Amino acid sequence: MEGALAGFDWDDGNRSKCLKHGVSAEEVESLFLRPIMILPDEGHSVAETRFKAIGKTARGRPIFLVFTVREKKGKRYIRPISARYMHRREIQHYEKENPNL
Repeated sequence: MEGALAGFDWDDGNRSKCLKHGVSAEEVESLFLRPIMILPDEGHSVAETRFKAIGKTARGRPIFLVFTVREKKGKRYIRPISARYMHRREIQHYEKENPNL
């Protein structure tokens, strides 16, 4: 992921998919205000490049996010696809592997 991003691309579809797991748009956006780990999601990147992000919201809740970057009118936006709170084992593994995040 290179270059400046203009913001987030939300609509009813991706907003409701995140809310289905209890994660609000504000929580998703707050992930990008703190250090996060971003990895390619090669297994699901057929039509477009997808990424996985693991991090904590501003309130310290660990979240797993799948997103892509889309261009609209010459600007690039983060488009969340799905987000959920991480399970206890995932959190333990994440914190062990990333003590500085």
